[in-house]
Amino acid sequence: MTAISANRLELIQIADAVAREKTIDKSLVIAAMEDALARAARSRYGHETNIKAEINPKTGETRLWRLLEVVEAVENDATEIDLESARHKNPAANVGDFISEPLPPIDFGRVAAMAAKQVITQKVREAERDRQYEDYKDRIGEIVNGIVKRVEYGHVIVDLGRAEAVIRRDQQLPREAYRNGDRVRAYIMDVRREPRGPQIFLSRSHPQFMAKLFEQEVPEVYDGVIEIKAVARDPGSRAKIAVWSKDSSIDPVGACVGMRGSRVQAVVNELAGEKIDIVPWAPDSATFVVNALAPAEVAKVVLDEELERIEVVVPDEQLSLAIGRRGQNVRLASQLTGFEIDIMTEEEESAKRQEEFRQRSELFMQALDVDDMMAGLLVSEGFAKIEEIAFVDLEELMDIDGIDEETAQELQARANDYLEEEAKKLDARRIELGVEDALAEMDGLDLKMVVALGENGVKTVEDLAGCATDDLTGWTERVDGERKHYEGILEAYKIAPEDAEDLIMRARVAAGWISEEDLRRDEEEAQEEAADETA
Repeated sequence: MTAISANRLELIQIADAVAREKTIDKSLVIAAMEDALARAARSRYGHETNIKAEINPKTGETRLWRLLEVVEAVENDATEIDLESARHKNPAANVGDFISEPLPPIDFGRVAAMAAKQVITQKVREAERDRQYEDYKDRIGEIVNGIVKRVEYGHVIVDLGRAEAVIRRDQQLPREAYRNGDRVRAYIMDVRREPRGPQIFLSRSHPQFMAKLFEQEVPEVYDGVIEIKAVARDPGSRAKIAVWSKDSSIDPVGACVGMRGSRVQAVVNELAGEKIDIVPWAPDSATFVVNALAPAEVAKVVLDEELERIEVVVPDEQLSLAIGRRGQNVRLASQLTGFEIDIMTEEEESAKRQEEFRQRSELFMQALDVDDMMAGLLVSEGFAKIEEIAFVDLEELMDIDGIDEETAQELQARANDYLEEEAKKLDARRIELGVEDALAEMDGLDLKMVVALGENGVKTVEDLAGCATDDLTGWTERVDGERKHYEGILEAYKIAPEDAEDLIMRARVAAGWISEEDLRRDEEEAQEEAADETA
């Protein structure tokens, strides 16, 4: 009897020790032991038998029961019992209930003991993984400190104390080497449940890692007096960070730099010497782009907010500085501002404007049958297309020096005649290409766009429904380290990404791929997500 008590006590002590070591709840360990006991008992009484084990968490006493389901007709004696027999044991029994029969305690053989140990180990590991996931799932976006445990195929495994995390090779800084026992600071990028347990992914190259480091080094950022609006990084080499303060008396750039550069230097040291440009954020996009291109000086900007593209004109001697080594400066400025930036010298900009002037003058001379002086006059006043002359208010044309009412009316008449003739040619071309009427009649498409779609194999509403937004607007990607732009079918017509997406979604509704209700639901979800991001 004494030996049995000692064994019982030892069982509870083991559960306590495992719970403390793995920092999981003791009840989870006892539940794992109960499961292991039940499995071991099944190997003795039959694997089909439904056995329940129970361990008293205070005394360590173990009990075993066989569970039998009450059924009308017994098909399996090991797991079922008929209603009449069940009511002999429990008069209140009904079909679907379970009757429990106590089983005598068993002596574990070596094999059963090993199997029980395996079950307990597995269950404890699962409980530990669940605890790790719960501990870290709400900590995404925090900086943590850890010790390098090992390096596997370039990926660094970090011991965080209560869990293990990984810094994948692509999330490390170039030229950083890690050895076992090194202390490392990193940003929690993601926490995911995976078959082998929760994976905590850390990063040292993530833009927000730099933002969080500034939050630790600059009290004004931590307190919310200074706001970090955007970060762009070329990890290990150079970065740009845009800062702003709602308090006009505070210099956000100076506060982040610190006395003699002490604050920014602390961040630079943590990031292995990565150079950091701190620039003032501005609500005005053009001003922000100019600030982001620092240290280069900008002479002029031309902004196209719809296409999120901006042309920047710099003095000839500033061109290489604005572009930066291997295009680094302009690339980071583009990431920081969200605008595609085209840089040109004053000479190139002048040549471009002259070429645009020449092309527009030639268009007006040909389409409106006017001389070069009249064509030049119209271009100088800002007219770029025949449509603008055809549909502009007559008074606007009459306001131009040298154009009276009769001349203005004649110009508009010629413009309308030209557009009608062009429409006939374009419609004939559309029919020749085999573009269906339903596509040509879609809102948001003019005949030029329809012909462009037809020439690129998009001839039906279904064809348009199968397109991606990038197919219409164009896209840019990195090829062998260089940015390469692929032109979209409708890019020449300056269609905005959201308009292209709307066009494709309406085509999918027209083609019967989705319903109006699906479209409305998607729009509502997108609005809710946008509201959440703003909040």
